[in-house]
Amino acid sequence: MILALGVTPGEARQAQTASMFLSSLGVNTHNDQGYNASAYVEMLRYTGIKAVRDGARNLINLIRLHQQTGVLFDIVTGCDLQKTLGAARALARAGALLSVEGPNEPNNFPITFAGQKGGGSTGSWLPVANCQAALYAGVKGDAILKKYPVFHVSEGGAEVDNVGMQFLTVPRGANIKVVDGTRFADYANPHNFASGHVGDYIDNMAWSAADPTLNGPWDGLYSEYGRTWRGGFDGYSQTDLYALPRVTTETGWDSVADKGGEIVQAKMITNIYLAQFARGWRYTFIYELVDEEGSTGNHGLYRKNHSPKPAADYIHALTTILADTGTIVTPGTLDYTVSSQPETVHDLLLQKSDGTFELVLWGERVTGDNDVMVQLGAKFTTVRIYDISEGPAPQRRLSHVSSLPLTLSDHTLVVEMRR
Repeated sequence: MILALGVTPGEARQAQTASMFLSSLGVNTHNDQGYNASAYVEMLRYTGIKAVRDGARNLINLIRLHQQTGVLFDIVTGCDLQKTLGAARALARAGALLSVEGPNEPNNFPITFAGQKGGGSTGSWLPVANCQAALYAGVKGDAILKKYPVFHVSEGGAEVDNVGMQFLTVPRGANIKVVDGTRFADYANPHNFASGHVGDYIDNMAWSAADPTLNGPWDGLYSEYGRTWRGGFDGYSQTDLYALPRVTTETGWDSVADKGGEIVQAKMITNIYLAQFARGWRYTFIYELVDEEGSTGNHGLYRKNHSPKPAADYIHALTTILADTGTIVTPGTLDYTVSSQPETVHDLLLQKSDGTFELVLWGERVTGDNDVMVQLGAKFTTVRIYDISEGPAPQRRLSHVSSLPLTLSDHTLVVEMRR
């Protein structure tokens, strides 16, 4: 995990691979609900997104989509485990499976398991816990599926009674309704929408929503796994939260209901992807690919008529700039610094397989801008500067430089460095 703040000047900074970051970019689709998966092909190719969250119905369409685009699927399940495991095996055999996820938001969509209803805002959540534990055991006990990760129930912080949704594995002495040692998941799974309940567009919204310990106006990691937001049940300590394996399977920004329209949505979504990865989230799934497919909202990267919004264009620019077809086992280090770095400027150091460093810097200041000086830590023969709001072509080219001034406001720049 690379944090943008609090690094000693001159200290070597460890890069992460560009391919790892790109693999973290996810999106929600709705083939499961009967929407035409063939329409997604060009959208996914254009954005470069390779992780998709969907249900397991209409399975053949998912396999075809994988064959045409290379995407991998996080499959959201119900509590019919026989169907779930069968669908997951089919996807795994086709090379199309990324992960298996527990029931979606049981507070909003109660489940039935073993004849018992669970979830909602008043009933017991014990059937939810039993379903999730059985799912985990079923995946890990299956010869084909055991290597794939299991994502936890989303919105587990809404549990009414303390059945352990705030844990991946129930610790010894928890004194709750399921036995100690019960395994639920490999990854925690909040729906930490950056817009939260603020109803505004303010500084550092993406960065704050990704904070693993901040108790803010969104359903973040703390309010799901630190101290649950509905029942106030204690989970992990702040120290443990920083290290907790985690994904976000829904987050995003509505281009109508939230402030700023489509341009602010584009800035926010790319900032969300970067902030989440920089703060330790393995996968981030934006809700959603197309407007009004999963709800009546306008969260989509594409409009209802399938035309791209600026969000799709920004993501296309970012994934095109960072695209890397090779592999790198051990990325290098660079002792770069960002002088006078304000709290709204964040950075992430990536490296491609050919050794090229990609320093991604993004601002989360909603008005005004910040002038900073980037000391690159070495002299580079070729430096290219990209602004994703202008597309995937470099906006400036420099030669034989070891530092450069930049102006950051509310979106992403990429500094590409080759020796």
